[in-house]
Amino acid sequence: MKILKLGLPKGSLEKATIELFAKSGWQIKLASRNYFPEVDDPELSCSICRPQEMSRYVEQGILDTGITGHDWILENDSDVVVVDDLVYSKVSRKPTRWVVAVPGDSDITCIKDLEGKKISTELVGYTRRFFKEQGVNVEIEFSWGATEAKVVSGLADAIVEVTETESTIRAHGLRIIHELMTSNARIIANRVAWKDPWKREKIENIALLLQAALRADCIVGLKMNVSAAGLDKVIELLPSMNAPTVSPLYQKDWFSVETVISEHQVRDLIPRLIKRGAEGIVEYSLNKVI
Repeated sequence: MKILKLGLPKGSLEKATIELFAKSGWQIKLASRNYFPEVDDPELSCSICRPQEMSRYVEQGILDTGITGHDWILENDSDVVVVDDLVYSKVSRKPTRWVVAVPGDSDITCIKDLEGKKISTELVGYTRRFFKEQGVNVEIEFSWGATEAKVVSGLADAIVEVTETESTIRAHGLRIIHELMTSNARIIANRVAWKDPWKREKIENIALLLQAALRADCIVGLKMNVSAAGLDKVIELLPSMNAPTVSPLYQKDWFSVETVISEHQVRDLIPRLIKRGAEGIVEYSLNKVI
């Protein structure tokens, strides 16, 4: 039997990824201190590894495919196929940003001002290439963590750090002077595996269903009963992906109306539907939207 070797990210995206696969149709069971979880698909073999290392393992063929951040693909300068973007809508509501930050009272206001300065970061490779392209000579040190504290304590003149809300950066009294890039999760594949018809189809099917589950994440179904007299007025209010589904009720001059809409629209829409005569309104969650 053919097997596809799949890498799952350890850390902040781990739980969200397992839940996303479950919604997509794959049950993955983690065991304590075990980096090789069980999956209910005999064609899949799963491994848990750090996102920072994922693209290297995929490039080397240790894994056929995996999920990691765009930032770590660039950091490792990995030669992989980027199959698809993933936005974990209920976990990471916006892409993460890698920024250059300095103390709030620093005289440094732009990249050029960092000439001859020391920068602390976990994103060493990409940062080094960036400053080289800018023609700015800097000393770059790898940070094992607590990067913001390095510049606060005077161990570095600036940091390159990842942020989503900037709250941690502001809490340390730092000021952002430049944004290097934005990043979100990507499905990547080994180039040799991508040329294998069976593996490519398997990877594409996984990507298709993951995206379908993500699209369904903030979309709900809405079902209601409407009289014939009020049907047109209710239909006028209803957004939908194509058009609402309208079916006659058995032996009644009423219709069942069903549509799919964004979750945030429901709270304002339901009171308006009731005013136009809709009854028996039911809202339900969706697993996939394709």
